[in-house]
Amino acid sequence: MRFLASLCLCVISTGPALSAEKWKLQYFYDRDRSSLVINDLQFPTPARGIAVGYIDDKGKSKPVSVITNDGGAYWTVSPLKEIPISLFFLNGSRGWMVTPNGVWQTDEGGKTWRELPKSPKLLVKVYFLDETHGFAIGTQKLAYRTEDGGKSWDPIAAAAEPHTNPDYTVYNNITFVNAKTGMINGYSAPPRKDPRPEWLDPKDATERREWPHLSITLDTRDGGKTWTPSTASMFGRITQTTFLPDGRGLGLIEFTENFKWPSEVHRLDGTSGQSSIVYNATDRAITDVLLRPSGVAYLAGVEVVGRLQHTPIPRRVIILKSEDWSDWQEMDVDYRATAARAMLRAASDGSLWVATDTGMILKLTE
Repeated sequence: MRFLASLCLCVISTGPALSAEKWKLQYFYDRDRSSLVINDLQFPTPARGIAVGYIDDKGKSKPVSVITNDGGAYWTVSPLKEIPISLFFLNGSRGWMVTPNGVWQTDEGGKTWRELPKSPKLLVKVYFLDETHGFAIGTQKLAYRTEDGGKSWDPIAAAAEPHTNPDYTVYNNITFVNAKTGMINGYSAPPRKDPRPEWLDPKDATERREWPHLSITLDTRDGGKTWTPSTASMFGRITQTTFLPDGRGLGLIEFTENFKWPSEVHRLDGTSGQSSIVYNATDRAITDVLLRPSGVAYLAGVEVVGRLQHTPIPRRVIILKSEDWSDWQEMDVDYRATAARAMLRAASDGSLWVATDTGMILKLTE
């Protein structure tokens, strides 16, 4: 179950803005001489939402969570002991938080956290099928499984099979179509001789070209008991996948250099592994995808201005919607919303949210 970036090259034009719906700003960290970076946002319940990240205060990073207990009307900032990278909630109480030094667990919907002492380091995400069976992925070619809720972890042997250098190999995405069928995505990308980011030297960046690298996929058909690895040379990195119960899904590929466009969204068939491009644009850098159970799709990203596709300078947040995955309409977003990256999240009641790496949280309203 993998997809490539060379099946169809097409640009889908956006339609007129949707007038009945609007993404309204619910929270914005606005303090002098400090800023909030949100790394993840989850809603364990429709009323309780948790954003995690860190406050950059005069060069010092302070890990924090930003929590609402009333559906986003009011948010409070609380300190954490380590900088959080990502969250995963199984239900309204049980959840896990990944930090650079390991995994933390909560049984109170994120009110308090306890560190799991035997959890591995260098992780980026965890995914749990139930309270005991879960998986963890990260840098250094790391992938693990647990059968006791994270008290102990065993390496996934298939993750080590691709012939790549662990120093340059990352497993960065994991998702399941159902309780049996799942996939882990990763890549191996040795650094270029000139590692300078493109925003540091704009002229040089516009002359660079995207290099192909090795994309890695681990597939399971038995709930993670066994995994089958496969590799392919491709442009871009698979950063997000999302599926409906019938196996249809969307996958996001992001490009790191001066490619024709900054990102592509693919329609996926979780059964056959086939894919086709449904969205790309030169002036839109998509950073997340989301599917409602009804099949309605949303894309979140930022506007690309000029020739630089990737820059840490915040840009206008863009959100697109499509009912058929081919006709994409640009939605009405609060004019104050700017970011380098935006992430889409859904609560169990169907409400939709967007968080940004600039400390903003927005909600879709009608």
